[in-house]
Amino acid sequence: MNIMQMMKQAQTLQKKLKDTQAELANLEITGESAGGAVVVTCDGQGKFKSIKLKPEAINAENPSSVDTDSLEMLEDLITTAIKQASDRATQEMESKMKSVTGGINIPGLNF
Repeated sequence: MNIMQMMKQAQTLQKKLKDTQAELANLEITGESAGGAVVVTCDGQGKFKSIKLKPEAINAENPSSVDTDSLEMLEDLITTAIKQASDRATQEMESKMKSVTGGINIPGLNF
């Protein structure tokens, strides 16, 4: 195999990696608990997107006592906290990876 073939294969692989990352970023994957009372959505890269709560998650004995505004406020508070933690974790990972690689950009590793 000559150098030109190797470079072409590397370019093809890099394009496939980028396409796959884009595809994963657009996926929506959900997990739920309490029979669907709590539903969390992430993208295909594992990044948190949203949380939805049903009144039963707050007050299983009397779900009708939980108003929509309270649910939405709690969803927003949880979403903000999770996204903040996730962003901090990503920044920490990027910092550690850059220190390991000496700042060299390695194709296929997004940081």
